[in-house]
Amino acid sequence: MNILNARLRGRSGLYRIELDGARIAAISAQQAPAEANEGDIDAASNLVVPPFIEPHIHLDATLTAGQPAWNMSGTLFEGIERWGERKALVTHEDTKARAKKTIDMLVDHGIQHVRTHVDVTDPTLSALKSMLEVRDETRHLIDMQIVAFPQEGIESFKGGRELMTEAIAMGADVVGGIPHFENTRDQGVSSIKFLMDLAERTGCLVDVHCDETDDPQSRFLEVLAEEARVREMGERVTASHTTAMGSYDNAYCSKLFRLLKLSKINFVSCPTESIHLQGRFDTYPKRRGLTRVAEIDRAGMNICFGQDSIVDPWYPLGNGNILRILEAGLHICHMLGYEDLQRGLDLITDNSARTLNLGERYGLEVGRPANLLVLSAPDDYEMLRTQGHALLSVRNGEVLMRRTPAQIQRY
Repeated sequence: MNILNARLRGRSGLYRIELDGARIAAISAQQAPAEANEGDIDAASNLVVPPFIEPHIHLDATLTAGQPAWNMSGTLFEGIERWGERKALVTHEDTKARAKKTIDMLVDHGIQHVRTHVDVTDPTLSALKSMLEVRDETRHLIDMQIVAFPQEGIESFKGGRELMTEAIAMGADVVGGIPHFENTRDQGVSSIKFLMDLAERTGCLVDVHCDETDDPQSRFLEVLAEEARVREMGERVTASHTTAMGSYDNAYCSKLFRLLKLSKINFVSCPTESIHLQGRFDTYPKRRGLTRVAEIDRAGMNICFGQDSIVDPWYPLGNGNILRILEAGLHICHMLGYEDLQRGLDLITDNSARTLNLGERYGLEVGRPANLLVLSAPDDYEMLRTQGHALLSVRNGEVLMRRTPAQIQRY
């Protein structure tokens, strides 16, 4: 299969991409537009990019909003309570069916790599068992990383340490945490040290729900960053949410950023979810409740966007379209400047790949997997301006998804 008349990010002109089975065989510049032969794909002067990435979602909880009750306050903590009620109704097949339905949504929007957090504060680990099966059964659609996520805490939940250890032994790829939800600050610090020890011992990646609160005194990010720095694990460590940073004063943030850069950790922001959940205890002025996305990015640190939830107790909307998250995030984070718009797709492609440590398994380079998208616009700016879509998704050299744009008739 050949892809003709493609535009590539950061390069001028048109390109031909040759696929040899499941690998990219060659990428060459075209001197002029070319006609596609049978079996070829005409990109029609649109962008061809590596697949979109979902770096932060909870597949075990999707499609459960309102079951058995809605989150009426819209707060993070009521969401956790509602999920605690829903967990009592979870079955093996229920979890698998909802996760697979959500994965189909993600695939329809060009996503081929997913990191999902799975609640392991359950003595039976039923959700994890279900998601391990889903990971195997959907390999033809996506590459999935599973985070052992202690939704109700490691130290504060009875048997939390043992459940985390067992989850990793069963096959979870990433060690998670939620230090700001532990009962005390000391327990929060202890949980970080425990999860970092577990990750270092097992060789797993780390992704911690960190300081997902408006509380300016919630400062577990500095603890996580220092642990990552001392252990030289930063590139394998991710701090998700860090929304308390939106409430930190600038003097503290100046000191914090020095440590964050030294630590080399990654960041994930979930802008639509955070703008919904945070600021709930404010009247006016209301905080946006997001981390400092633009400042992290401009300081040269790695940050990306995730969806977090799709129709669950924490967020009642969502359809799997990561481009929707990108557009909202750029608005919310005051990132509609010229340079931001020229490289907006970084936040759902290359930056996310760094966060997931995909390395040579990702990217449009000769010899790498033949996984790519044909988009509906010639550059990042036009994708955002026109609210574009992935028109074609190719995985391992085979067409996985094709979208036919809606036609408009003028009279």
